[in-house]
Amino acid sequence: MGFIFAESSFSYTFHPEVWLLIAFCVWLGYYVSRTLAPRWEQLTPTGATTPAITPQQKMSYTAAVFFLWLASDWPLHDLSEDFLYSVHMVQHLLITFVVPPLLLLSVPEPMAALVFGKNNKVLQKLTHPVVAGVSFNVMVALTHLPWVVNTAASNGVFHYVVHTLLFGLALLMWMPVCGPLREFRLGLPGQMVYLFTMSILPTIPAGFLTFAETPIYEAYTGSFGISPESDQQAAGLIMKIIGGFYLWVIIAILFFKWSAQQEAQDLRTRRSQVAQNNQKGLAEINS
Repeated sequence: MGFIFAESSFSYTFHPEVWLLIAFCVWLGYYVSRTLAPRWEQLTPTGATTPAITPQQKMSYTAAVFFLWLASDWPLHDLSEDFLYSVHMVQHLLITFVVPPLLLLSVPEPMAALVFGKNNKVLQKLTHPVVAGVSFNVMVALTHLPWVVNTAASNGVFHYVVHTLLFGLALLMWMPVCGPLREFRLGLPGQMVYLFTMSILPTIPAGFLTFAETPIYEAYTGSFGISPESDQQAAGLIMKIIGGFYLWVIIAILFFKWSAQQEAQDLRTRRSQVAQNNQKGLAEINS
């Protein structure tokens, strides 16, 4: 009966608040790129050769808005809120691991400096790796409490509040890795260690879900032929395996980037030494 009910009740639902949010994001991107960016370029001495917003940043912003829509609208939102906790986990991964870094990468450093100001002490404390990492993971752990999950599934306002807090803390968590302000970023080795830690901490709630032998959440009783136990076990695996793999891919990219920088630095050092030796040899010949 549950399977038949799930099939018959799952149909397209229009979410006006989501489309208003996406429309605002599209307008904001257009306004910044078409109005603010040209003005900023005119104020910059090198504005003619240095665009305020690069094509890569525009693509990053477009991708961020797309994944934000995907996570917030039908069908993902309806599946995650009314039917499957595993889909709920996919939604959380999108709004914490995908959208925030893309959004941060789309913000030009000069514009971020204008908005937040130079040497912002409050933001510096909030984006400290320990503060940002611990705050984010504490919030992630809280979102797995049965009361929070059950309330979010039945109360739309509470659900949006939880997602907003998660998203805001995720932005702070990603700042040491890809924030637009360089003074708040870790070096590449530090970024790798930081993301490695972020991939380990979710093991606790993921294990809690994966190895639970009974259903934990009353709001998710199984749908589409999937039992509640299988659903929550799938959610734990998605959180640990897919989320962890995603972070490890980024760590690998950072490692290759760091390795390339080290090789380039070694090459510059060798060339400098060769040049110095050549100059020294010429000096000895001339003397």
